[in-house]
Amino acid sequence: MGKIRRIGVFTSGGDSPGMNAAIRAVVRTGLHHGLEVMGIMRGYQGMIEDDIIPLPTSAVSNIVQRGGTILKSARSKEFMTAEGRQKAYNNLQKNKIDAVVAIGGDGTFKGALEFTNQYQDIQMIGLPGTIDNDLYGTDFCIGYDTAINTAMEAIDKIRDTAASHDRLFFVEVMGRDAGFIALRSGLGGGAEAVLVPEYETDIDALIAKLDKGKHGKKTSSIVVVAEGDDAGGAFEIAALVKQKLDYYDIKITVLGHVQRGGNPTCMDRVLASRLGAAAVKALLEGQNRVMAGVIHKDVVFTPFEKAVKHHVEMNMDLLNLVDILSHS
Repeated sequence: MGKIRRIGVFTSGGDSPGMNAAIRAVVRTGLHHGLEVMGIMRGYQGMIEDDIIPLPTSAVSNIVQRGGTILKSARSKEFMTAEGRQKAYNNLQKNKIDAVVAIGGDGTFKGALEFTNQYQDIQMIGLPGTIDNDLYGTDFCIGYDTAINTAMEAIDKIRDTAASHDRLFFVEVMGRDAGFIALRSGLGGGAEAVLVPEYETDIDALIAKLDKGKHGKKTSSIVVVAEGDDAGGAFEIAALVKQKLDYYDIKITVLGHVQRGGNPTCMDRVLASRLGAAAVKALLEGQNRVMAGVIHKDVVFTPFEKAVKHHVEMNMDLLNLVDILSHS
């Protein structure tokens, strides 16, 4: 590979708080090393449509604290085709982009892997930007800390109402395939139970626990449900519980996309800044087809193949801790 003079950066998939901090770090680190930096709008779709703009240092002023992404994000079915990737490659060549920083999740890196298999003269490094925190090769993904704090703050507010009315609340959080948001926000919010996709939900055991809590004079109960739980979402599970515990006043709250937005926490801003800077340095050192992450506080690089194929193990000690600490 030749000398890198110009790099591109884009965000893809679901937005996550901290993506702007990552963009800022990529731009300013690139400029620090004498590179030109181009912003690719709307992810792979913008690459296909040549929606590519220069990013001077002024373009990333006053964005470190903002949620969402100034480069926008979009899904791209066209990029899944060889013809679509050819268009994307032609536009990178047209804009004289030698290397790319891809900020996103599992789908983003699968696309990057496919693209670099086809066009080996373009270097690509990924940054883990997903609130689900489900990428192998990093302890934390950009946006996760903000999402769990948003969820926990909502749970705290819901508990005030639950306690005032002796109610049972089912709170559904995001997590179609992974329950990491549910686990940490539920533990931090003092939930009576946390239901996640990784483990089969025992409805009878849940009912027995809630029944015991009621008779133990608990003034409120909160069950946190990941949207992808095998027993269904909050509405389905609440209906099953209501059939057996009809004396409970049951309410349901679905937090939804509120968890994706908002100002990133300090932890997410620092993580995004570290990884953005590390990605640029790694490109200059010749690294390719890897995701930058942080493991045990150190920046590490994991091949795309591992990042997208390996599943992150849920911490069973934390799941058991929810059970222990919620005993009536």
